[in-house]
Amino acid sequence: MTQDFRRAPLAELAHHDAFIQRHIGPDQTQAATMLNTLGLDSIATLIEKTVPEKIRSQDALALEPAKSEVEALAELKTIACKNKLFTSFIGMGYYDTHVPNVILRNVLENPGWYTAYTPYQPEIAQGRLEGLLNFQQMIIDLTGMDLANASMLDEGTAAAEAMAMCKRQNKKNRSDVFFVADDTHPQTIAVVKTRAEHFGFDVLVAPAEQLTGTECFGALLQYPGTTGQVRDLTDLISAAHEQKTLVTVASDLLALTLLKSPGEMGADVVIGTNQRFGVPMGFGGPHAAFFGFRDAFKRSAPGRIIGVSVDTRGKTALRMAMQTREQHIRREKANSNICTSQVLLAVMSVFYAIYHGPEGLKRIAERVARLTDMLAVGLRERGFDTLHADYFDTLCIKVGESQQALYQTALANKINLRLVGEDCIGISVDETTTLHQISQLLNVFSAGDHGMDLAALDAQLSSDQASAGLPEPLRRNDAILTHPVFNTYHSETEMLRYLKQLESKDIALNHSMIPLGSCTMKLNATAEMIPVTWPEFGKLHPFTPIDQAQGYQQMFEQLQQMLETCTGYDAVSLQPNAGSQGEYAGLVAIKKYFASKGEFERDICLIPASAHGTNPASAQMVGMKVVVVNCDSKGNVDLTDLNSKITEHGSRIACIMVTYPSTHGVFEEGITELCAAVHNVGGQVYIDGANMNALVGVAAPGKFGGDVSHLNLHKTFCIPHGGGGPGMGPIGVAEHLKPFLPAHPIQAVPGTDIANGTISAAPWGSASILPISWMYIKMMGREGMAHATKMAILNANYVAKKLGDHYPILYKGAEGFVAHECLLDLRPLKEASGVTEEDIAKRLMDFGFHAPTMSFPVPGTLMIEPTESESQEELDRFCEAMLIIRKEIAQIESGEVEYSTSALHNAPHTQDDVLEDNWQRAYSREQASRPAAWLRAHKVWPSVNRIDNVYGDRNLVCSCPTIDEYRS
Repeated sequence: MTQDFRRAPLAELAHHDAFIQRHIGPDQTQAATMLNTLGLDSIATLIEKTVPEKIRSQDALALEPAKSEVEALAELKTIACKNKLFTSFIGMGYYDTHVPNVILRNVLENPGWYTAYTPYQPEIAQGRLEGLLNFQQMIIDLTGMDLANASMLDEGTAAAEAMAMCKRQNKKNRSDVFFVADDTHPQTIAVVKTRAEHFGFDVLVAPAEQLTGTECFGALLQYPGTTGQVRDLTDLISAAHEQKTLVTVASDLLALTLLKSPGEMGADVVIGTNQRFGVPMGFGGPHAAFFGFRDAFKRSAPGRIIGVSVDTRGKTALRMAMQTREQHIRREKANSNICTSQVLLAVMSVFYAIYHGPEGLKRIAERVARLTDMLAVGLRERGFDTLHADYFDTLCIKVGESQQALYQTALANKINLRLVGEDCIGISVDETTTLHQISQLLNVFSAGDHGMDLAALDAQLSSDQASAGLPEPLRRNDAILTHPVFNTYHSETEMLRYLKQLESKDIALNHSMIPLGSCTMKLNATAEMIPVTWPEFGKLHPFTPIDQAQGYQQMFEQLQQMLETCTGYDAVSLQPNAGSQGEYAGLVAIKKYFASKGEFERDICLIPASAHGTNPASAQMVGMKVVVVNCDSKGNVDLTDLNSKITEHGSRIACIMVTYPSTHGVFEEGITELCAAVHNVGGQVYIDGANMNALVGVAAPGKFGGDVSHLNLHKTFCIPHGGGGPGMGPIGVAEHLKPFLPAHPIQAVPGTDIANGTISAAPWGSASILPISWMYIKMMGREGMAHATKMAILNANYVAKKLGDHYPILYKGAEGFVAHECLLDLRPLKEASGVTEEDIAKRLMDFGFHAPTMSFPVPGTLMIEPTESESQEELDRFCEAMLIIRKEIAQIESGEVEYSTSALHNAPHTQDDVLEDNWQRAYSREQASRPAAWLRAHKVWPSVNRIDNVYGDRNLVCSCPTIDEYRS
């Protein structure tokens, strides 16, 4: 019966516009149908049978009631407007930039780009992979290095990873000293020092000249320096190599369009940030960092490398090369714990370079250099000296006792400058700087009207042969970005079509569900994404005086409180800008806590065999020894083995890292006993927050025994995966760990001690994407957050029920139910038919689906997590695809179809396959390409056939092929 809304009260009418029902896929009717399939009368009954009673929350979340999209956006806009948009000349690696509108609209604001997952299934990720290969080519060209990875988290993290790689690579120098030039960005020095402390390295910060004669395994030099100096590093690097020291150079991409490359100077590693290439400052992130290195270092490099391979037709195809996800395989022996990179921001930066092209980039750089020259000439005429004669975009001005007065005058004119030491001021020019702003700066230093004819000065400087600040010997004389991709798409029409061409090669959430276990690919609502591009959030420099960022501060405080409520912890740090960094920060806090008590002997981290591979990698990064705890036959942590390990190691135990619910998709009944056993010997419990989507509003890790958890905001709290990044990994901690949360040396983080160390380059990590999670929690409210968790559990159990009679469910809870994800055990099918989990993953592409997580955490399995955002209709469509595949497997089992000639073994199928003239396969073109009826209405085609991974690793090519090879 249709409801007569004319008779409904106002509050009820407002409810019908609530966000909750837009975020959650199944409506009431669908939920009832799914419960009936499970033989249950209510969701409450499902939760009783799934979540152990002893950890189940009894009280509602202490959150506000749900707000509508309109209400939440209006409230956040009011908060955002408290941020003051002054002109920033602070520099230090962060610059204002113009995001080309064609990239802003078609990439940053496009769910086809920001909702895609990491390209672990490359056949349906060729667009992102091409973008990332272009990124690597750009970095190789500009840095002069042999290879580059597909981005890092930020410049500080990249420098820390470079230090670790130099230590791994340098077998000829056994020193434990890492040298850092004192003109390196201070936030980078802080991150490096923190990482070095826990690796057991000593960091020596000194003038670059002191590198010669210093015994050290590696060194970090900044080019140009943080105070602007441009210097030739060739002789310094050569001297370092003679003493068997490997050298990392932190550099600037825009500067490198004009300056001699670090590779030409002999650098071993080159790192930096891509932020100024069309990525907003965003009060610190997210930004991609770059990491170039010598070919000899490729097996030791951290992160992801995109490589060129071929598919089964011999067509050029891209995929992630060798060490991708190697931290999951090598565990504590991994090169790094980094899992998330910054794909969305990396491709934005390379699209910026593609759109402008090499000549356009050089024009931008020359303009920046010209404006800096004009400022330098004007300041010298005002009687001020610059600290360095050679510079690109940054001047350090000697101002003596007038430092504070000049700084305050600039503030009064809504200009932010940098204080350097006690008697200098730093000024950094960027592509958004105007001639009017240069005039304003000169007025600040003139105590009134400077009276200069800047147009005449511009004409005079333009007639000179070179920039006054760039010495001719350091001018770049080799060609950059010569590949056709950087020299083709300069009109908006061509760029628009190129972006669409790449997007069309990928599957993202705007196509279909992405049922990846442990990755939580839920709705990233448009209302949540809108504030990301507000200038009030995007245009703030991370080291803006904090009184100009009161909107950010209020949003941070509110988000911290909301996350504390959702987790049961007493405090939250927002600094870690990835789950890996959250793990690291949590373990550092534990280590600092024990150090404060004098318990330095605690060096063992217990890790269940089922844990995420990043857990043991993170443990070894803080100097802990990993001891593995076995799992029992039901996939649970073996408490007998745990107690045995506790008895054996006793007071040496620092912590246990446990994922809950488990990576096996089960709420383990013994979690409270596990926590108590570790606490009984004084250890700490780290609960990996990867599966928080099964806990919020139902059970709180901070209440049932956890001391610290990282929270993947790009999972549970709706920040999109961005094709493999950005991520955010804040940590929640119990009261006793609160004093040990990460700090920052430039922008003070309230309640922290600088001795705790610094995890990320920016004080609040990737601040500009935190409004996404703020919006999500505000719009879901106390009822919605808990309801989302329950619906995620319902959806997972519905899928498990529908597939369970055809594919064995590997692990279930005590009552026969799963958590928010389930593991399909394909090993018996493989033994009977030869069909592998990879075959099923590739065959799902023919149905327009991304595969579930493959062979993790158990080889020979698929891990499915449908999330709460998928409707019953979409779940049924996925299940139908899996059941059709099961029938195809049965035909192979019975001998009716040969495995080698089956649609499964030959999947995925491309248009090249079905259009070939001579179709001689054992199945029809229809079965190949449209195995389900709904595909007649809409079909997403894989752009390449199955890719040969072995070929790609044996023939490692990580730079761009010719355009003809792409088209072959």
